Amino acid sequence: MEPIIACCGLTCSLCKAYLATQRDSNEERRKVAEDWSKVLKTSVKPEQINCDGCLSGGRLFFYCQTCKIRRCCIERHLENCAYCKDYPCEKLAKLFKSAPYAKTTLEEIRNRLTKIP
Repeated sequence: MEPIIACCGLTCSLCKAYLATQRDSNEERRKVAEDWSKVLKTSVKPEQINCDGCLSGGRLFFYCQTCKIRRCCIERHLENCAYCKDYPCEKLAKLFKSAPYAKTTLEEIRNRLTKIP
């Protein structure tokens, strides 16, 4: 199965919210909500742990619903930020500080794009 890459370069198909949703596991949702409540320093409820991936058009984790990077990517009709003429931008720079693997993913995609004849 091909990985599902979010607009920002995070891998949706490895995300705990995505996995709990696809498995329809309330126990996993509960655990993710508990863990993310600590990390995000806000109350996350198990019923908020429903996500079909950044570009699915289906269910989204509440943070992803308001994500400025995602909104920009969709407005520009891009698969993800690797395809953007303005890459990298300020929005991504902030994310890359906390999730450097997202940058690595987008850079790999951009490298593949430049090698296409």
